[in-house]
Amino acid sequence: MDRQGPGAPARTPSPIARAARAVLRGAASLKRMTDELDAAVRDLADIPAVEVISRACVMLMSSAAEKLGLADENPDASPRRDLDEARRVITALAGLVSASVEYLGPHAGPIREGLQSLQRAFREASAHPDEPGKGPGEKYTGPVY
Repeated sequence: MDRQGPGAPARTPSPIARAARAVLRGAASLKRMTDELDAAVRDLADIPAVEVISRACVMLMSSAAEKLGLADENPDASPRRDLDEARRVITALAGLVSASVEYLGPHAGPIREGLQSLQRAFREASAHPDEPGKGPGEKYTGPVY
């Protein structure tokens, strides 16, 4: 066995030892992340379904507004404008609203109004607007004029 005494020069750990330490640090980090995720899931379990659905709707509305360029002074010149992406998000929002409207209670009206405003904004932003009933999400909501 090669033991170093107090005056011996420090040895550089082998690549295998360094890799083993990195794996152990990674495992400890993964364990902390897992514990944090478990806590977040427990917290999410305490939130009423109507609030989870409402938050999801607000997130989708915000995303659609950004993708329509509505956060900028001049939406037509917005570098973030992406109508293809906006169509997808608005359609997802319409599906969620339609599927959950009975559970939304007093939140249903404002969420529906926000959805319709986004559908109208999409139509206005389009160079070639869709026919009524063919716009984003209109297969779930019906035509928006």
